[in-house]
Amino acid sequence: MARHPVSDPNAQGEAPGVAHGHRGSLMSYLIGLGFAIILTLASFWAAETNLVYGPAVPVLLAALAVAQMGVHVVFFFHISTGPEDTNNFLALAFGIFVVALVVFGSMLIMSNLETNMPSLEQIMKMQR
Repeated sequence: MARHPVSDPNAQGEAPGVAHGHRGSLMSYLIGLGFAIILTLASFWAAETNLVYGPAVPVLLAALAVAQMGVHVVFFFHISTGPEDTNNFLALAFGIFVVALVVFGSMLIMSNLETNMPSLEQIMKMQR
């Protein structure tokens, strides 16, 4: 079935995933910037304060980092849960998966190397 050229967004020069030229307003960017600044300042505060239980600080920083990523995805990347953003969301999820795989795989390999590496004294004994 042929598409009508007026209803085809690609015929009008719009990129896939962009809802009829809507890329975000200045107010949207300013709100996102405000949230990003608040979350960044909260992270610095959480790292330096004594009001948060010491072992809970990394968990709080991780939660603030996830919130920061959410702000960037929504306000700056303009990725929503709408049907037109399905491909963008899947590409983002795949990218996050690949980065996590590389980072955690590297950590696993380095941990294994550290465990199986002989000490300096053992290396010196092998050379004699």
